[in-house]
Amino acid sequence: MEITRERTMELLREHNRDENHIKHALAVEATMRHFARKFGEDEELWGITGLIHDLDWGKTQDNPEKHCHLAPEWLREAGYPDEIIRALQSHGWGICTDVEPKTLMEKTIFAIDELTGFIVAVALVRPSRSLQDMAVKSVKKKWKDKRFAAGVDRSVVEKGSEMLDMPLEELISETLEAMKPVEKEIGLGE
Repeated sequence: MEITRERTMELLREHNRDENHIKHALAVEATMRHFARKFGEDEELWGITGLIHDLDWGKTQDNPEKHCHLAPEWLREAGYPDEIIRALQSHGWGICTDVEPKTLMEKTIFAIDELTGFIVAVALVRPSRSLQDMAVKSVKKKWKDKRFAAGVDRSVVEKGSEMLDMPLEELISETLEAMKPVEKEIGLGE
C-alpha cells in the first residue's frame, strides 16, 4: 500500500483527537518539507515523517517516557518504512528513547520539533499573533527567558543545531520561514 499524506493524516487523526496536536504535526510537517527542499532531499518523505512524528502522543502524553514506543508498531502494521519509523524514534533521543539521530532527516526532526512549538508560543504573545511580522530577534529574546515556554527543552534544539552544523539563529530563521505559509492551519495570524 502506498504511503500518502492523506493516509498519514487519517492515521494521525485516528490516534490524536486534540486539535493542538494536529496543529503541531502540521507545523513540523511544513518545516520538514522546507528543510528537505533546502537540503535537496525527498520532500514527500520528510513531510510525512514530520506529520506522523508524534503519532502516539495522544496516548502517551500522561506517561511521556512511553512516547515514541507505541507508534513504531502501529506504523509497521500500516506498512510504513523503517526510515520513517526510525526518524520518529530518534526525535525522542535522550528524552524518551535511546535512538540517536544519524541521518540528515533524523537530525532535522530532532532539531526542529521543540523549536516549532517555541515559535508558536512566541507568536501567541504577540499582538498580531502572526509569524509574518516576527523576526529572529523576537524569538531569541524569548529564548533567553527561561520562564517563557518553560516546557520547551532548549538544550534539545541547541544540540540539534550542532548536529546539523547550523547556527541556532539560522535554524530559527529557517524554521520561522517554513512555518509562515501554514500559519492559518496552525491557529496563528487570526
